Amino acid sequence: QVQLVESGGGLVQAGGSLRLSCAASGLTFRFSRYAVGWFRQAPGKERELVARISDSGSTLYAESVKGRFTISRDNAKNMAYLQMNSLKSEDTAVYACAAGPGGPYAYWGQGTQVTVSS
Repeated sequence: QVQLVESGGGLVQAGGSLRLSCAASGLTFRFSRYAVGWFRQAPGKERELVARISDSGSTLYAESVKGRFTISRDNAKNMAYLQMNSLKSEDTAVYACAAGPGGPYAYWGQGTQVTVSS
């Protein structure tokens, strides 16, 4: 059974930092073969892609988080991370990780709440 479990969310003041973690287990292929994405959804808004890291390690970011967020992965540990710095109130959302071997994201975590107080 595939599981993606996020951790590291919480309440932080504006300007602060958080590091989210995504632990993967039960995958059919090696974790290194999966692209991983971090998504977020705020109340009343659509889910959006925040950052993505490919199986080769290339990354892309939403314009709203460029220069503040960093996505990374540790294939040996089946882990992916999202380092979030200079947090703003508009970053408040439920953050979830997703993984997929190639194109679409086949597996999703439950999400972790990030709340940024101004």
